[in-house]
Parts: sequence; C-alpha cells; structure tokens
Amino acid sequence: MKCRKIRAHPLKYSKEFRDPKVAARFLEILARANDELDRVKTLMEVCGTHTMAIHRHGLRSLLPDRIRLISGPGCPVCVTPVDFVDKAVALSRHKEIIIATFGDMVRVPGSSTSLLKEKAKGIDLRIVYSPADAVALAVRNPHRRIVFLGVGFETTAPTVAASLLEARDMGLKNYFLLCAHKTIPEAMDLLTRDPQLDIDGYLCPAHVSAVIGCRAYSHLAEDRRIPCVVTGFEPLDILQGVTMLISQILGRRAEVENQYSRFVRNEGNPKALEILHRVFEPCDVRWRGLGMIPGSGLRIREEFSAFDIEKCLAIDAEPAREPDGCRCGDVLKGKIGPKECPLFGAVCTPEEPVGACMVSNEGACAAAYRYGG
Repeated sequence: MKCRKIRAHPLKYSKEFRDPKVAARFLEILARANDELDRVKTLMEVCGTHTMAIHRHGLRSLLPDRIRLISGPGCPVCVTPVDFVDKAVALSRHKEIIIATFGDMVRVPGSSTSLLKEKAKGIDLRIVYSPADAVALAVRNPHRRIVFLGVGFETTAPTVAASLLEARDMGLKNYFLLCAHKTIPEAMDLLTRDPQLDIDGYLCPAHVSAVIGCRAYSHLAEDRRIPCVVTGFEPLDILQGVTMLISQILGRRAEVENQYSRFVRNEGNPKALEILHRVFEPCDVRWRGLGMIPGSGLRIREEFSAFDIEKCLAIDAEPAREPDGCRCGDVLKGKIGPKECPLFGAVCTPEEPVGACMVSNEGACAAAYRYGG
C-alpha cells in the first residue's frame, strides 16, 4: 500500500456523514493498511461523546484486527473522584445551602451515598442546564447559599468562569462554586507515558478542542511522537479520524491534524480561553483511576476566593472510600474494557450504578451496557 496523507472530509451535512458508500471507502483503506501494519496499533479516544458514538454505531466491529480502538478518560463525571461527591453531600446537609448541578452528577456514588439518595431524604437539590441558571437561583434566593458543582473539562469551565464574573458584577454574596474542573492534555500526556498502554495515536476530543484548539496537543506529537487527530462525532468523522491516524503511523509521521475543521481552529476559542484563565489557574488534581496529575486541574484564583465554598465554609466530609470490586479506574485508563469488570451488568447497572462509568451518558460502561459490544 502506498501511504498517502488522508485529508479531512469535505462534506457538510449530517446525512452525508452517514453515507455507507463513503464509509465503505474508509474501511477499504483501513483494510489495505491493516496488511502493512507490523503489529496491533492501539488508538485511544478521550471524549465521552466519541465513546457513546463508537458504541452506538458499532464502529469497533468494523475495524480490521490490527487496529484497536480503546476508550480513555473522556467522561468528566467519571474521572471526578469520590471525595468530591462526599464534599457535595456534606454541603447539601446544611439547611441554608441549595446544591445546583448538571443532572449527570446526581446519581454518581460517593463513599456511602449519592446526591439523589440524599434528595430523597430532604436535601435541597436543583438540576440546572447552565451555570447561569444557578446564578439566577441565587438571585431568587437571597437568604440561601447556592453551591454550583463545577465539574467538567475545558468545554464547560469557561461558562462556569463566566458565572463567577456575572455574580461578582451583580454583587451577589450567596453564589459559590465547589470546583473540580480538569484539563485534558495533561491526562493524555500521562497516558502516553504508561508502558502498559502503549498508545499509538489519539482521537482528540472535539468539544474540548473547540475551546483549546489543535495547538494544545502539539507537545504530544512533537515531544512524545504520538499522532493526534481532532475528530468530530458522526460515524464518518470517527472512521476518517482513525484512517488519518493510521496514515500517520504508516508514514512514520507524528502530527496534529484537524478532521473537525468545520468547528475547530488551531487557536481554539480565544474569548473562552481568556474568560477561563481570568477566573481559574492551573493546579495539581486527582483523577479517578489516574491518580494525581500535576497541572491538570483548575482552581479559583485568589481574586475570586469569595466564591470558593471550600475557602468560605469548613466541609466535614466522610473519609473517601472506593466501592469494593469496581474497576472503573482501569476502564478509564483503557486497561480493561467495561465487560471485564466483574460487576458489569450484574451488580452494576445504569439503574443501580456502583461506579461512575455506569452513570453518565458519556461513560464507557454505560455505553457498553446500552449498546453492547
């Protein structure tokens, strides 16, 4: 096979990204490339939406035997450690506090309970669709403390930062953040250096990349010699992303390519980044399954410390404890598939989740349970 550089697909409309004829052409290229590979090549996607799309469309089953696609820590709810849930539960038990959160956090198990179970016991828990809704909640409840759970990667962090700026400009004294924001490139670098994984290329996350841009992955290509392709969510986006990675591998190239150029730019979203960095600064933070990763967290800058609930109130949370038998951490690192966890589908289901990977719609276990494979 003569190796050539695969260019981004020129189609624009969603139905065109599901054209079986175009899919067949990508699969034909991959089948020919498979014969040229000297061993199984492991490609990792680090985006929860990619994880769900790959399972939904059965894409793994279409790939030839020397191209292995694994899921990484792309689900922000899943990588949030148990102690964060424990802190949120402890805060919720204060009568003057209203917990505001996105819906996928309420069922995540803590050491002994979840926010959903505590709601059944009477805590004031409000599911919101944006941080702006939480700010509005603070305006309507001036005599209550509103604590928003700041969970997510670079995709959601700018909107949370904007909510603190809005609260400051409005002079609100009852809006607070419990912060657990994380940044993806540092985790990818850690995984790249794990000899047990031996990752050969990354499908880089699309939503995150729309904010941070393609340049954020340049050190992985230049310093670690790992091919990277920023990839969209449609089936043909993902198939093309895989094809572009294999093209780099066969060509002995390590570059950052942009398959998702219809939305992602090299520089990302400068305005969103400016807001993010105005409110947050990097810090060391613990990830579920990955441990402490230097510089991979976002903490509230001292200028905005009045909105940091951990600096304004002592939180008496129970000692953190991981659930017995749960291998969510190994799933998040790509070391095992969801069905290799002994709890999968028996003790741990979406209705009664033991681990966070079974809770969120972006979790690898939830995707495998829903779509099989």
